[in-house]
Amino acid sequence: MNTINVLAVDDEPFNLDLIELAFFDMPHVILTQAINGKDALEKLQTCDAEVVLLDLRMPIMDGFETLQRIKNDPIFSKIPVIIVTANSEEKHKALKMGANDFLSKPVDVEELKLRTSNQASLYKAQKELEKLNKNLDQLVETRTNELNLALLQAKETEYEISLRLGRASEYRDLETGMHIKRMSHYSALLGRLWGMDEEEEQLLLYASPLHDIGKIGIPDVILLKPGKLDEGEFKLMKEHTTIGGLMLEDGEKYPIIKAGQIIATQHHEKYDGTGYPKGLKGEDIHIHARIVAIADVFDALSSKRVYKDAFPLEKTLQILAEGKSSHFDPLLLDLFLENIEQFLEIQVAFPDVDEAPHILNLIEECR
Repeated sequence: MNTINVLAVDDEPFNLDLIELAFFDMPHVILTQAINGKDALEKLQTCDAEVVLLDLRMPIMDGFETLQRIKNDPIFSKIPVIIVTANSEEKHKALKMGANDFLSKPVDVEELKLRTSNQASLYKAQKELEKLNKNLDQLVETRTNELNLALLQAKETEYEISLRLGRASEYRDLETGMHIKRMSHYSALLGRLWGMDEEEEQLLLYASPLHDIGKIGIPDVILLKPGKLDEGEFKLMKEHTTIGGLMLEDGEKYPIIKAGQIIATQHHEKYDGTGYPKGLKGEDIHIHARIVAIADVFDALSSKRVYKDAFPLEKTLQILAEGKSSHFDPLLLDLFLENIEQFLEIQVAFPDVDEAPHILNLIEECR
């Protein structure tokens, strides 16, 4: 049988002896005695009481003050207190102050034992429930952290796959993998400046690397041509937007694939309607594609390629400004130019590695 720790508080030694005698046939009850309220509060620190039997009329500190201090103490407030009194008014006052139960004087021994055992059982059950709830809270927190970590890893995996698919297309026209990272971070930043929430900003970060996935379907003779494309070649080159859209179609269940399809199809549309493949105009072009258009052109102009050197920042920004309202959404472009320092920080964070000579050698070996 589980032990019950009882603290009996009474200034009359005779009453304490009676309580001790009452529990004589209950060896599982461990009784601690206190002769006044001050003594009781001191012994509460060490006796691990599960029930307090409290007389109300005592010197030094009476039962009311003792009860108040117990119930106001966050460590002891839940310990059940059974008051012992012969006065109905005192009983009512103590119950209003938070006493859990009462015994009327003269005390009935069997009632004393039953009420004490019942209150102790309730207290132990409450402590077990609190312990269980705490363990459940910790388990939920652990599982939630594990789930959040798994979701984060899944999202990071999606981004990595998106980056690598994007790099597959970029390798074919000798651009670098850092172009993909830069323009995806440019796109996410511009989306945030536009007012996108964190979820949509992240979606743009993950989907934008798929913008040129359709280049996989363009013949090398066109994609790798060092000079300017003629009209027929350029017409075929423009098909990479349609090819990209077809590669990513039927992705409604997958937000990144769906957003990637929109971006792949529309990122060469122009704000004035002169772009391709459908000649969409203004806000008929999806916001993701309008953002990626600026990010993609900025990186293309400001980065070195095998067929050109990087343009100086001043010339790059001039070309972008000249495309305002014709090529680019004017409000988005203004946001971009007003915050150019933040975009340059991304450019510095993801510098190009000189991959082009290595890729050219691989292509030459395969011919």
